[in-house]
Amino acid sequence: MHELPVWFEVATFVGLTVLLLADLLYVVRRPHEPSFKEAGLWVSFYVSLAVVFGAVFWAITDAQFATEFYAGWLTEYSLSVDNLFVFVIIMARFRVPRHLQQEVLMIGIIIALVLRGIFILLGAALITRFTWVFYIFGVFLVYTAINLVRHRGEDEDYEENAFIRSMRRVLPITSDFHGAKLRVLEGGKKFWTPMIIVILALGTTDLVFALDSIPAIFGLTKEPFIVFTANVFALMGLRQLYFLLGGLLQRLVYLSLGLAVILAFIGVKLVMEALHENTLPFINGGEHIDAVPTIPIWLSLTIILGVILVATVASLIKTRGQFTTAPDTTEVADSTTAVGPAASAEAESTTAAAAEEAGRDGRPQR
Repeated sequence: MHELPVWFEVATFVGLTVLLLADLLYVVRRPHEPSFKEAGLWVSFYVSLAVVFGAVFWAITDAQFATEFYAGWLTEYSLSVDNLFVFVIIMARFRVPRHLQQEVLMIGIIIALVLRGIFILLGAALITRFTWVFYIFGVFLVYTAINLVRHRGEDEDYEENAFIRSMRRVLPITSDFHGAKLRVLEGGKKFWTPMIIVILALGTTDLVFALDSIPAIFGLTKEPFIVFTANVFALMGLRQLYFLLGGLLQRLVYLSLGLAVILAFIGVKLVMEALHENTLPFINGGEHIDAVPTIPIWLSLTIILGVILVATVASLIKTRGQFTTAPDTTEVADSTTAVGPAASAEAESTTAAAAEEAGRDGRPQR
């Protein structure tokens, strides 16, 4: 296996930083809800960019590194699509105006990148010093997969955690959004806007997502550079994918089952690798168990891609013709036509508002 050239790593980080800053500047300067066509073009661009990056990776290093990148990127991208369900619910729960949702999602993506960067550094340090950590990662992924299967089909909901509830009590917050501003001056006193709660909700949610995704990709590659770039390419374009998928999210009924299979497979793979390189004294006297095979990365990539395709096709066949009628949004419609999850979020805002009022009437809020 070739070594990663330092110039390639530096050029990649510089290029990705410039791309993310340009994307952020575009969102800040032109806040709007992207059309289906615009979102589709951006998603196609980012997916193509990841495919091209993998090809360049192959040309500069070797097939092993490139295959690890593709496997990691596909896994992280699939987990990111599943995360969109929660983003939709958060947007509805906090009644985020449609024209501000791009900015909110961009902030959420930046928070996710920072958190995952920290987790990747910690994970790489642990793996380098303690190979037995693969046992923990593997068991955790299998446990996560089992939970996905057990709770499959249950209604998704966002429940405010203790941190968000405490922030609500501590921070003086206005009742309405003031654009993308976090603080405003009202009556000579400074107040936080609901935007701060939305950002905190996305941040804590991203933290939970990272707990699943980082161990999963370390089961496919031990190279921190590949882990980080796969995560970045999976998160880039997620904002546009949010608006593109729209009602398709409702149709991906087997996505969580497919993800459970992928996570369970990677978990078993991690345990097998840990046994193969075992150093724990109470297992086989601290000796490697050479009889335990290791799963090659090309097979991992094939299984991951196959599971994603089967889950997607099966979902579309299962739900064919079931989501042809859009929800009634006449009460919340305005001069701008809602697209995709934004429409769902806005349509659910009336229910969220009612729940909010119920909480103020003396019943405990979630």
